[in-house]
Amino acid sequence: MNFSAVILAGGKSSRMGCDKAFLEINGRTLLDRQIGTLIAADAEDILISGRPGVDYSAFGCRVLADDFPDAGPLAGIHAALKVSRQPLVLVLAVDLPEMNAMFLRSLLMMATAGRGVVPRVGGRVEPLAAVYPHAALALVEQMLAQGNHAAQSFASACMQAGLAAYEDVPDDFARLFKNLNSPADLSCLT
Repeated sequence: MNFSAVILAGGKSSRMGCDKAFLEINGRTLLDRQIGTLIAADAEDILISGRPGVDYSAFGCRVLADDFPDAGPLAGIHAALKVSRQPLVLVLAVDLPEMNAMFLRSLLMMATAGRGVVPRVGGRVEPLAAVYPHAALALVEQMLAQGNHAAQSFASACMQAGLAAYEDVPDDFARLFKNLNSPADLSCLT
C-alpha cells in the first residue's frame, strides 16, 4: 500500500542543548538517518515537520509548517495528514536512531487504508513511530482546536474511533523506541 511519511523534527531540543535533527551519529545527522530509514521502508513521499526558520533544503524533502504553533508533535502529524495524497501517513520522530525500515514495514503491513497501527511495547504506547490513516485528519484538527496537544491522547482517540489499532510489540524491540533527549542519552547508543 502506498503511504507518505513525516519526520517530526520541529522540537525545541532544550534538554539536548542543540537541534536534534542536526545531531550527528557516526557522521550522519539524525534527520538524514531517518530519511534513509523511510526510503528503505518504501515511503512514497517523505515530509519534514520542522522548526520555523530552519533551512532543511539540503535534505530534498518537502518541509511542512504547523497550522497550530507550539502544539508539539501533534501539530506535525496534523500538517502531514493535511497535505498527504496517500491513504496512510507513517509518523517517525527524528530522535529515534535505532528505528529501522524492517520494523516500519511490518507496521505498514498491519494497516489498512482506513485504519492505522500504533505500536505498544510493555504496555507503553508509542505514537511517534506509528501509522495513521488520512481519515484521522478531522479528529486531530478537533483535538488541536480544543487545546489537546498530547500524541498519546490522539493515538487513544484513533483507537476509540476505529481509526487505528494497537499492536503489541515484543519487549526486545523496546530499543527501537529509545529516544535521545539529553547528551547523556548519546552514550547509551548501541
